[in-house]
Amino acid sequence: MTDELKQQLANRNKNLIDMVIGRAKRDFSDDIAIIGVKGSFHTNDFHEKSDLDLLVVNNNDNGWGMAYCFIFDDVGYDIYCTSWNSLEQKSNLDSVDVSALTGSQILYWSKPEDLERFNKLKEKALNNLSKPIGKDCIARAKKNIDIAKQEYADMILADCVGSVRYASGGIIYYLINSIVCLNNTYFKRGTKRFIEEVLTYKYLPENFEKFYVAVIEAKTIEEIRVSAGLLLNAVIQLYDSMCQSFIEKPMPTYDSLKGTYEEFWSNYRNKVIYATSTKDKNYLFRVGIYAQAYLDEMTATRGTKKYDLMKHFDIDNIDKFQEAFLQIMDDYLLEYNKVSRPIECFNSFDTLYSAYMKNE
Repeated sequence: MTDELKQQLANRNKNLIDMVIGRAKRDFSDDIAIIGVKGSFHTNDFHEKSDLDLLVVNNNDNGWGMAYCFIFDDVGYDIYCTSWNSLEQKSNLDSVDVSALTGSQILYWSKPEDLERFNKLKEKALNNLSKPIGKDCIARAKKNIDIAKQEYADMILADCVGSVRYASGGIIYYLINSIVCLNNTYFKRGTKRFIEEVLTYKYLPENFEKFYVAVIEAKTIEEIRVSAGLLLNAVIQLYDSMCQSFIEKPMPTYDSLKGTYEEFWSNYRNKVIYATSTKDKNYLFRVGIYAQAYLDEMTATRGTKKYDLMKHFDIDNIDKFQEAFLQIMDDYLLEYNKVSRPIECFNSFDTLYSAYMKNE
């Protein structure tokens, strides 16, 4: 790009910025708090058809009146507003689009306190980004992985190549976001550079670039599904590995296990026995699912042994399932024994009454 063309673009951008700020001062002095420039012209990664990307922060609903889409000199522009609530979410890293806070050049503020508020949110975002990798960023990654799984289900259910390919795009979007979260960072260089940027990260799924390219290049429904599935599994494996490395696992303790065996008994034991004795296979299946969820929760929150109850479910041999369930209950009781916690079990109302009434 020639220096002359760069100067022409700079002059055009200045006119547009002055126009937007002038409108804010004239018509929205109390409604628009901040105006800044971000995106390709701020990062100096633009071409002759790049649009000017502005940050326009509105104080209230009236500020939405600043929004305007137009085409000028063969370039499309979208002047849109960003709420303070949205910036707050970015400061908490609830979005990977943090560059609006950290990478904007502020050109206008309605009041000094508006600029102060913006800078505090920017500082908050930078502080969160400076934290070591741990449970917070890994939890944010899981949210994106869970949405990617939903997109994967949509892809499997879709029956035409366009719908399948579109769903694969959703899978890629949320998986990329999850990788960004796992590295506790954000996109700094925009959409056209995002793969280049991601490939510089320390923590990447094995064969990430290969699987990503395979999704893009896939031609048939089956090829798209297979390649997207490989990418999804690779990211899940990275997530699981980082959970093992960076999140301290809970250990069962006397206090943390309190009531968990008794609750397991209360919610599931007699239901399993009843469903088995009456051969109510539908009821047994549902109770089994709920029991498995409870066991998984105890593993995640208390650190108990992981149990695979549902592998024992056989519609043609439900007695086997009951046996496995009762064996798991016995095994779970060993967790109580390890921490010397007695079972809250009573053979008379008087002893129950005495124990309950003296509980603090």
